[in-house]
This record gives sequence, structure tokens and C-alpha cells, in this order.
Amino acid sequence: MPDPLKYNKKFDQLSDEEKELLEINKKSIADFVEQSPSVSDVDYATRNAHAKTYAVAKGQFLIDPNIPNELKQFFDKEKFDLTIRFSNAHLKVKNSKKDIPAYGFSVKIKDENGQLLANFPLVNFPLFPINSVSTFLKLFTSVNRFFIKKWSSFSLMIQILKVIPSTFTGSFLKNIIKLLLHKNDFFLSFDYHSVGAYRLGENMIKIKLSPRSVDKNFGKKLRAKDAVESYFTSHEFVADILIQICYNLEDQPINKLNIEWKNSPFIKIGEVKIEKKALLDPRSCENEMLSFNPFESKVFFQPVGKIQKLRDEAYKVSMQTRLKINKLLKYK
Repeated sequence: MPDPLKYNKKFDQLSDEEKELLEINKKSIADFVEQSPSVSDVDYATRNAHAKTYAVAKGQFLIDPNIPNELKQFFDKEKFDLTIRFSNAHLKVKNSKKDIPAYGFSVKIKDENGQLLANFPLVNFPLFPINSVSTFLKLFTSVNRFFIKKWSSFSLMIQILKVIPSTFTGSFLKNIIKLLLHKNDFFLSFDYHSVGAYRLGENMIKIKLSPRSVDKNFGKKLRAKDAVESYFTSHEFVADILIQICYNLEDQPINKLNIEWKNSPFIKIGEVKIEKKALLDPRSCENEMLSFNPFESKVFFQPVGKIQKLRDEAYKVSMQTRLKINKLLKYK
């Protein structure tokens, strides 16, 4: 294989116009979180994405003994402790029997001293329909305003229409069809992906979590939350962790999130293991207030790319507002 392409901060740089739109978006996030108890009819302020928690669990990240030598410096222990949150991507906490099959598998990795190494929010759809930062910010702002009744459905539809052309790639259409064919599958049977790229030292990678031997029909008649809880009463969960490395921008683009990387083989670096009966109380304050901001990671694990860069400010303003609104609760 050729030498990996090295990280450069130019991949993350926003224009002045994009920075202005980000400030507007941050205000809409704060407004949404402030009104989220009434939006979702709950007694606490929620996240402004992936608001619904299915479960929270403790787990372990076990490093593969055959990991390539050049990667061992980043994973210098045999295992690391994990906190994992299973979620639905909807902005609103809905008490419905059937959720949209847009799922989150967020992972917090800590060392033996309890110090945070990395946050990796993974999702079950590997691509993102928007490459333009401006288009994304306008859409996200309109979605927030729509849910808090400050913008009409017509205005939101105009923003959605602007996104549609970027979904007409072979990669995106293929994955849409795949998701539709498996929309009723069990939450833990899906592969989970980092939609954008992350640093691994000076290299840039994408991450894939691939479950082993999970029955896609498990808990077919149960709600997703109940199915996950039921699974862990009698099963352990094991998934392989695989990465792809960026070698060139033509085959592995950093800021084109609507196409899959090619000509970069998957490399197994370890596995995630969750023992049965390892679930925590998802309603407890410390678990509901967990943050999975990937920019809180060590610098050599942080996100790469312009769309990814937006996450830092979005996570921060969401968390700050949630803390303010939930101030009567006790946090650790």
C-alpha cells in the first residue's frame, strides 16, 4: 500500500460565511434545548439530536494481538474501559412502538486511570447526504426552528429540497436500499460507522463496528428499547472494530461524505465486548447527561473535516444549555 495521507488542518477550515451561519445555528440549538422538555413532553432538557436513549452500558475495548506495528503506539494496553450509549437519531423523544431505523452507538473510551481517551459517536448509516457546510447549517437551523414552532414546514421543505441532489450518488442510493431492506432488523445487528473521518496520529481513518452473531430478528415484536434491554439479560455482545486509512483524496475523500471510501482495505484493530447484564440505568442523571463530543478526545483521535468541525460547537452549546436547564438535578 502507498503511504497514508497526513492530516492537515486545512481539511477543517471554515469560511467567514460558514462561521456566521454556525453562530446562527448555535442559537437555534440553544433555543431547541431550552424548549425540548415541551417538544418531547419530558421533565428534563434533551439533546438536540439522538435525544432518545435506548440503553447505556459498560463494556471493554480489547485490542487485537495482531494489530499492525505502526498502530500499537495508539493502543498500548490490552484493553480499555468503555461507556456506551444506544440511541435513536430523532430530535424528539417519542413514545412510539416503531422508531425510524436511524440509530446511534456512541462510545466513550477511558484508560486504566479513568481518563478520557476518545469519544466516537457511531451511526448505522455510513454516509451523510450533505457536503456543503452552508447547506447543512441552514437545514439544521430550519429543523430546530421547525420543532420549536418558529419556522413553517414550507421553509423547512425548501431546505430539504436543496439537499436532495447530493443523495444521488451510487454509494448513497445503494446504502438507502440496504437500509430499507433491513429497516425492521434488531438494533444490535447493524454495522455502525463514523460518518466522517478521524485522526489516528497524523493519519486519517474511518471506523466501522461490525457485530458478531447477532440475530437480526431478535425482539421482533418488541420496541427497540425493550429489545435491547431484553437482549442483555441473556446475551453478551461482541463486535469487531475495523478501520480504513486515507491514502489519497480521490479514493478516500475527507469532505465528501456522500460517497464510500474505496481502495482502502479494512484493518481489524480490536473488538468491543459487552457482558450480559452490563446495562446501567439510562434514566440516572449522570447517564442522561453523558457527553460524546468527539472533540473532547485526545488530539490524535479527534475528528477531521469541515462538517465534523461543526460538531465541536454544536455539542458544546447543547451540553451547556442542558446543564443550565437541568440545574435542579444532581450531576457527578
